[in-house]
Amino acid sequence: MGDTLEFNEIYQEVKGSWNDGRLRFSKQNVVYKSSKTGKVDSIPAGELNQAQWRRVCLGHGIKLGTSTGHVYKYDGFRDTDLEKISEFFKANYKVELTEKDMCVKGWNWGTAKFSGPLLSFDVNDNTAFEVPLANVSQCATGKNEVTLEFHQNDDTEVSLMEVRFYVPPSQADERQDPVEAFAQSVLSKADVIQATGDAVCIFKELQCLTPRGRYDIRIYPTFLHLHGKTFDYKIPYTTVLRLFLLPHKDQRQMFFVISLDPPIKQGQTRYHFLILLFSKEEDISLTLNMSEEDVERRFEGKLSKNMSGSLYEMVSRVMKALVNRKITVPGNFQGHSGAQCITCSYKASSGLLYPLERGFIYVHKPPVHLRFEEISCVNFARGTTTTRSFDFEIETKQGNQYTFSSIEREEYGKLFDFVNAKKLNIKNRGFKEGMKGKIDEYSDSDEDQHDAYLERMKAEGKIREEGNDSDESDGESDESFNPGEEDDDIAEEYDSNASASDSSDDGDDSDDDAKKKKPKKAKVVKEKKERKPRKEKKQKDTGGPKRPMSAYMLWLNSSRERIKSENPGISITEISKKAGEMWRQIGKEEKEEWEGKAGEAKRQYDKAKKEYNESGGGATSSSKKESKKSGGKKEEKKRKSAGGDKDRERGGGNDSFKSKEFIETSESSSDSDHKSKSKSKRKKKSEEEEEEAVSTPASSEEDSD
Repeated sequence: MGDTLEFNEIYQEVKGSWNDGRLRFSKQNVVYKSSKTGKVDSIPAGELNQAQWRRVCLGHGIKLGTSTGHVYKYDGFRDTDLEKISEFFKANYKVELTEKDMCVKGWNWGTAKFSGPLLSFDVNDNTAFEVPLANVSQCATGKNEVTLEFHQNDDTEVSLMEVRFYVPPSQADERQDPVEAFAQSVLSKADVIQATGDAVCIFKELQCLTPRGRYDIRIYPTFLHLHGKTFDYKIPYTTVLRLFLLPHKDQRQMFFVISLDPPIKQGQTRYHFLILLFSKEEDISLTLNMSEEDVERRFEGKLSKNMSGSLYEMVSRVMKALVNRKITVPGNFQGHSGAQCITCSYKASSGLLYPLERGFIYVHKPPVHLRFEEISCVNFARGTTTTRSFDFEIETKQGNQYTFSSIEREEYGKLFDFVNAKKLNIKNRGFKEGMKGKIDEYSDSDEDQHDAYLERMKAEGKIREEGNDSDESDGESDESFNPGEEDDDIAEEYDSNASASDSSDDGDDSDDDAKKKKPKKAKVVKEKKERKPRKEKKQKDTGGPKRPMSAYMLWLNSSRERIKSENPGISITEISKKAGEMWRQIGKEEKEEWEGKAGEAKRQYDKAKKEYNESGGGATSSSKKESKKSGGKKEEKKRKSAGGDKDRERGGGNDSFKSKEFIETSESSSDSDHKSKSKSKRKKKSEEEEEEAVSTPASSEEDSD
């Protein structure tokens, strides 16, 4: 038998709903921690005076009673757990675990017994059901009836609204009404808030963010009263889970956050957090409405009758003493700007995210508190709108996801180190290196060389694509690279009073469209003329010397295998990211060594290039290309002049002037287009056109000379 016994998935009933958690028995105490709220119940072993093992709806359960009058019930045990729990109690506690049977007869008459905070309804000395009096919100009496109303829980599908007890008249003691005695026993332990007596202290006109407005806060011994112009709220101290004191990013204001369970309600709205905003410069002198002896006896030195200081310090100090809970403040986290929080957005509202020692809290709209133990994993995602920010995603074990967006990229390193130190599961573990490279790109000049290489590779890819497109294009694109010759052709046609070609026979909208598109095409071609030298250089790579590598590429080729061996299973893209990170961290002397190698390779390349050009290697390919162009142009001129003479012979004296756009359109039309548009003429005069095509080119060349 070990020193402790631990059980998972143990349930505790809270106002009609079952909350799971973990239960641990140790020699010193019994500890139960709720998975939903994180609230911890610690029962010292010396205070245990009752332990019962019972058969309940969720298997088996344990009922523990203490000498202070508190009762704790935990369900979800198995039948086989009885033996080891019983042995543990015998060995470590002064109380033995006894078995208690429940009454399942279904009778509705019996005996009502008040034992501490429980109302037990027994039938034949066996408990039929128990009512926690802390769940009672109201108690009303009738002639022979007592009606109990209960607090409602939003987490339950079905809630118990009220229970009525019939109390028969008693003839034994006529001086006391049994109905009133029953009601007084209920109200003595019920959670009924009655603002009787004077408040301990009052804070006037405090700014409240949730619920929004200015409220007077009256501090009573057992509850907190918020009094505003529109609404009033009464908050029992038993519903307070945690207290937070958070500094604003501007270092001039403070947030005081009160976590509530169950939340306060206003209509259909639920407020799980009460958020107060204070100015650091606002001071107050506070006097408690109690005698010094009562203050000393009640608060044991935590408070004094007369206090003065900052307003937020006084409120937090009084709340800590009355609620008897610790105040959580930010830990050692410090952001890029020196603040203990991060500016971000959640659900389209801007706010502040505070990394705490055991969780995250976001204020203020809507407030969110996430404990580390309920977080399944976190994720760093790139911003959807800009590269200057990123998103921080948190996924809980219940499947809920919280996305905090628009976080400045400078906060990434601090937040990643914090999450890593807390040993949270990071979904994209390899993201840190890539993100840091992206961030340093704006400030580190060493990254420029690597980027230049990437840009050069992209440019070469575009050149290859353009080269493939040019191989498939017709002779028209070659002609357009020499616009000077186009002017000569236009002059010839103008001097000879060129007649309308067959393409002008159809004067429909297609001619107008062609006229409009032609100048645009010429503009695009002229822009491509600047990239023509790069196309010629690409053609020389087959026979010419190879371009030298940069210092970074030489280092990468020598270090690639080492990076693979140090990071097994790394992908190609991750190798580049890792190499970029390592290259930035290399010392100046080692970089100068690789830059020297790159300079030597550049000198050898220049020498080889010069020898290659002197040997005539560079001029061969260009001369072939030019001869191919000139040959294609002569054929094109002959075709154009032949078409013009044919039109003059057939069309007669059409001396109308043609604009430049129209002439270019008619010149660009091929013989096949001409024949397709004049099918009827081609069928009748096919033989004549063949004869003219043979005889006309010679005369047209003489005229052009």
